Amino acid sequence: MADPTMSPPTQSQPNVAASTTLRRQHHLNLENLAPSPSSSEHVNRLVNSNHYISPSRPIYSDRFIPCRSSSNFALFNISMPSQSETAGSSPGDGGKEDNPSAYAALLRNALFGPQTPDKKDWGTGAARRNIFRYKTETRQSMHSPFPFGFDGLSGPGVSNVAIKAPRKVSRSPYKVLDAPALHDDFYLNLVDWSSHNVLAVGLGTCVYLWNACSSKVTKLCDLGNDDGVCSVGWAHRGTHLAVGTSNGKVQIWDASCCKRIRAMEGHRLRVGALAWSSSMLSSGSRDKSILQRDIRAQEDFVGKLSGHKSEVCGLKWSYDNRELASGGNDNRLFVWNQHSTQPVLKYCEHTAAVKAIAWSPHLHGLLASGGGTADRCIRFWNTTTNSHLSCMDTGSQVCNLVWSKNVNELVSTHGYSQNQIIVWRYPTMSKLATLTGHTFRVLYLAISPDGQTIVTGAGDETLRFWNVFPSPKSQVIVSLNDLRIGKTQRVKLEHHLSVELQSGDSFSCVAFREFPGCAYFVI
Repeated sequence: MADPTMSPPTQSQPNVAASTTLRRQHHLNLENLAPSPSSSEHVNRLVNSNHYISPSRPIYSDRFIPCRSSSNFALFNISMPSQSETAGSSPGDGGKEDNPSAYAALLRNALFGPQTPDKKDWGTGAARRNIFRYKTETRQSMHSPFPFGFDGLSGPGVSNVAIKAPRKVSRSPYKVLDAPALHDDFYLNLVDWSSHNVLAVGLGTCVYLWNACSSKVTKLCDLGNDDGVCSVGWAHRGTHLAVGTSNGKVQIWDASCCKRIRAMEGHRLRVGALAWSSSMLSSGSRDKSILQRDIRAQEDFVGKLSGHKSEVCGLKWSYDNRELASGGNDNRLFVWNQHSTQPVLKYCEHTAAVKAIAWSPHLHGLLASGGGTADRCIRFWNTTTNSHLSCMDTGSQVCNLVWSKNVNELVSTHGYSQNQIIVWRYPTMSKLATLTGHTFRVLYLAISPDGQTIVTGAGDETLRFWNVFPSPKSQVIVSLNDLRIGKTQRVKLEHHLSVELQSGDSFSCVAFREFPGCAYFVI
């Protein structure tokens, strides 16, 4: 009886059966074919067609690969015929210049590095590795004409451009001066460096000047036995030096002629902190107050800032002269503006006296502060957004802080218990160098006008000079076609544009002169 599910035969079914029979016979004929020289060569040409190209026409197959001569079997991890299987092929074909294996190796080394294994090595267990494994990025020249790190000085296709090595800082001072009677007092500020390259040092009751160009030493003043020097501070321009005394007075001296110009009162106790802002001078005292003095006015002071509950030991004006930061023995850091009599910002995170204060010359509103023995931390603040950015535990009393004018780095000096000097890279706060040599707390710090050298003073009665920062100016000539300024290839050049050079460092463009095809920058 006929199966009802079977459909009636159609005319196409015999054709399908016949086609299937022909395919099976053809397959059996290929398997049972005797290995004659002509048939073997024909089979090898079909299987190994990527090594053999017919002189008459390309060989096409009945698969989805249109042309096997242009296929890369290694890309799909397909094992190629062995050397014995290709013995019948022409020996000159494998050495042609259009062989894709050389190009594939070159491209693989350029993209993934020379240590990347070949596809044929992936079958072994030890050699099986992930080509996208984590690797340290290697910088290459912006001006290289090769997009994938090709370099004529290295092997073919392999870039050997190394990452820029960290800058080396000398661990030894290049000069040491004796400073007898230099007080070992955390709350005093007895060293400052002028814009005319003259160092002022308060020693006991006297103030001495040391000319860094000629090494000449000059005695500026002697306050007498009933008084003493507690702080010194140079005006930003000119030769005026402010001297704070233990009797609560502030004296203004003209260092060019060693003559006292003015003596101002107002404080009841010693003046341990001074800070200049153009013609405005701020003084902080043990009487917990800060006095604002205009040296052009007849009055001794034109304003009084109250807020600290203990001695004011740190004062710094911002670079735009709009904000004044003050630190005190009450563990407080305050920020004042030009017209306020009360602090506009209050930071209470420190757990010890705040003497170390420094404004960043690179970023507006960035303020660094350091705490004493019980705190040991350097903290960073954004006074524009009123936010605490970060904190770094240094392990020692933080006595002073100063930012580099040339690079985004800063220096801190320390007291108990390690008495070290540390050069930091901001914002990573990685240590570039740790300098030692002082046997007492490094209580005093000043930076040279060129921004390369710092001088440190300690209770061991020595002043030590260190080269810690790079040169403020470097001159380079770059092509306008190769220079990248921000995200734009060619823009109108103005002052203070950030330019990126081959070394990868950012500099501030302060002058330029344009020539045909290039520009001369002083940065």
